[in-house]
Amino acid sequence: MKTAKKGDWVQVEETVLKAGHRAPQVPEDTQNCDLKLWVKGIARHEAVIGEAMEIVTVTGRRTSGTLVEVNPRYIHDYGDFQPELLKVELQLKELMEEAN
Repeated sequence: MKTAKKGDWVQVEETVLKAGHRAPQVPEDTQNCDLKLWVKGIARHEAVIGEAMEIVTVTGRRTSGTLVEVNPRYIHDYGDFQPELLKVELQLKELMEEAN
């Protein structure tokens, strides 16, 4: 098991709402799932993945949860390719060239 030391960059997971306690307008399949929150911050003490961990975020907020990762990556994704956006981009370039 991986251990986080005090001062390490970590990610914790917290269950905000248990399944069945979600808003009534939420779809049934969503109602059956816990609402979870993942937060990155600096470890305030040593812990092993799966243990409780207190952290301080870069904004100074103190929170806690279950340690899920040490040195978590930032992963950004804009989703799948959308053909419509390519068409709009090409049309925009054409309009801009005509305007010059």
